[in-house]
Amino acid sequence: MAIVATDRISAFDHIFSEPIPFKGQLLNQLAWHGFQQISSICPHHLLEVPHPNVTIARKCQPLPVEVVVRGYLTGHAWRVYKDGGRELCGEKLPEGLLEHEAFAQPLVTPTTKAHEGHDEDISAEEIIKKGLVSQKMWNEIHRISLSLFEKGTEAAMDKGLILVDTKYEFGVYENELVLIDEVHTPDSSRFFYADEYYTRLKNGQPQKQLSKEFLREWLIEHGHHADMDRQLPVLPDDLRISIYHRYRELYEKLTGQSFQPVDTTHFNSDLAAILERFEV
Repeated sequence: MAIVATDRISAFDHIFSEPIPFKGQLLNQLAWHGFQQISSICPHHLLEVPHPNVTIARKCQPLPVEVVVRGYLTGHAWRVYKDGGRELCGEKLPEGLLEHEAFAQPLVTPTTKAHEGHDEDISAEEIIKKGLVSQKMWNEIHRISLSLFEKGTEAAMDKGLILVDTKYEFGVYENELVLIDEVHTPDSSRFFYADEYYTRLKNGQPQKQLSKEFLREWLIEHGHHADMDRQLPVLPDDLRISIYHRYRELYEKLTGQSFQPVDTTHFNSDLAAILERFEV
């Protein structure tokens, strides 16, 4: 199958109309970089990236659960913790943690994969009980997810970044468990700057980060989060440009390459040639 990465962005299970400049090219090529790094850990769906906006992949049967591996108490986990929750997806959370503080060990926190509406937290016990995947497959997903997170952590630290948390999606191809979607991108992951982490944590300051959490925080700060099911806000130009710069910075940090945008004026004809070449 051919997957076209557009410049649109989503948050809280809603897709916005306003594009982020060159987001599709940045995300698609960063995913390709990530898949190459983890290919020794598990098979994945990606075959080739013949254009910065296009991925050729194996068509897999997606599993009805997603996995978020969390190394730090931040984002959704912090919001649950701040509201008094001491358990997340069946994982116990200790008392006395600070926002953005590291867990003793990374936590595997699955969610449902909703076709409509919002994904919901779910425990491993509930996954097995509901028959979403077998116990054997869940054990494999759990093991691979932690290995992927360890690999992503090492790759990020080598570039002066901390992989805070990340989402993994899996599917089945010819009876084999396969990593699908994307891996270690700003759409699926959160990164902190390593050199400032401990100082900011000690002083109770917000962490400087490269991720889509910047957009989520903007939506919450401006009171849009609670009303998005009824009406989506318009993303202002300065916000969209700021998001682009964050995506570009992360791309260049992780890949070690300068981002060179590709003109998409003739994209439809380029895509037609790609589909014919790969007989998609």
